[in-house]
Amino acid sequence: MQKIKKGDDVIVVAGKDKGRRGTVVRVLRDENQVVVENVNMVKRHIKANPQRGESGGIQEKEAPVDLSNVQIYNHKAGKGDRVGIKVMEDGRKARYFKSNNEPVDA
Repeated sequence: MQKIKKGDDVIVVAGKDKGRRGTVVRVLRDENQVVVENVNMVKRHIKANPQRGESGGIQEKEAPVDLSNVQIYNHKAGKGDRVGIKVMEDGRKARYFKSNNEPVDA
């Protein structure tokens, strides 16, 4: 089971965007990276393609951030938190915050 999933609210704990919060747009499992909304913005130079109707210019988009540099944001604690995985009585796995043992997917 993944500790960070698409749609989770995360906070960046290291790097140039330290302290910024955002929602996970995509998880890149093979590279151990996540793409977070409005975090780690980079500029890409796009060549014009008149056949497709695309204009050229400079486009800004999110670049992946390493998984170790983000933590799931705990709204009750008001800060980033570590996540654990518990097996419930019915056999399902559930994520929980390690600081207060509350479920992440509540």
